[in-house]
Amino acid sequence: MSESLNKPRRHNKPKEDKKDNKGNKREYHTDNKRKYHADKREDYKRESHIDNKDNKRASHADKREYHRNNKRNWQEQDNPQDIGNIIYGRHSVLEALKANRTIDKILVQQGETEGSIKKIIGDAKKSGILVQEVDKVKLDTISNYDKHQGVVAYVAAHMYYEIDDMLNDAQAKQEDPFLIILDNIQDPHNLGAIIRTAHACGAHGVIIPKHRAVGLTAVVSKASAGALEHIKIAKVTNIAQTVELLKTKNIWIACADMDGEVIFKENLKGPIGVIIGNEGEGISKNVKSKADFIISIPMHGKVASLNASVAAAIMCYEVVRQRAY
Repeated sequence: MSESLNKPRRHNKPKEDKKDNKGNKREYHTDNKRKYHADKREDYKRESHIDNKDNKRASHADKREYHRNNKRNWQEQDNPQDIGNIIYGRHSVLEALKANRTIDKILVQQGETEGSIKKIIGDAKKSGILVQEVDKVKLDTISNYDKHQGVVAYVAAHMYYEIDDMLNDAQAKQEDPFLIILDNIQDPHNLGAIIRTAHACGAHGVIIPKHRAVGLTAVVSKASAGALEHIKIAKVTNIAQTVELLKTKNIWIACADMDGEVIFKENLKGPIGVIIGNEGEGISKNVKSKADFIISIPMHGKVASLNASVAAAIMCYEVVRQRAY
């Protein structure tokens, strides 16, 4: 009995303490779990955000590349509405060249440079006709999957004239020459509308460039409302050089640009050529530098420019007003 009394007493924690401990442990584990899952969510969000940013960046880069390619393709592609202005097949194109048919350009299949294709390329270059190499898919599309034999030619909807023909026409009518010079107009509807205006205001001809501009297609003919049949169109290799040539023939050159003198203050009487720029970029610096003077149309609205065909109409009729009224 004495031994049992002498044994040290166990200091067991009261039941309430055990309960408290269990509660503390539970809270500790719960807090840890919450923190763990919160961290995981944060990591997931961070990774998703980074991925999203990368994806967005890649998406924007892809869009930029897509639009860049589309713009390049749009500049090089052929208008599907011009399908009535094509001939294809080696024999057909060769005969068109022999007959001196007016051809805007010839497309040949990449890698096809032998035999009759070689002759077509040679004859075209001698005649100053633009030749482009394209893939077979493009030729298939243009020819509506008919047998094109690796060559397609775009023929003009109307014959082209020389600049001298226009000047001779003015001389025969005993009038001062009045010419419209277009710098890289690419929209066929704009070209057709300008031709219609040029004819209506009595211009003796319209001058267009061979490259980077629309030619005389069926769409242009339709947009001109028949005026294409009654006015002379010349197609030249270099607009800047043509301007210099006209100046040697005592023709004054007026260039339409926003930085110029207001059109109503300038003297537009006498022999004159009016230059109109393309829809997006206006007149090139090289061509602008050749002009005798620069004229502008006053703008009072928030939109800073006019459609090319509208600007051409205003310019042309100011010439008519000063000459006749």
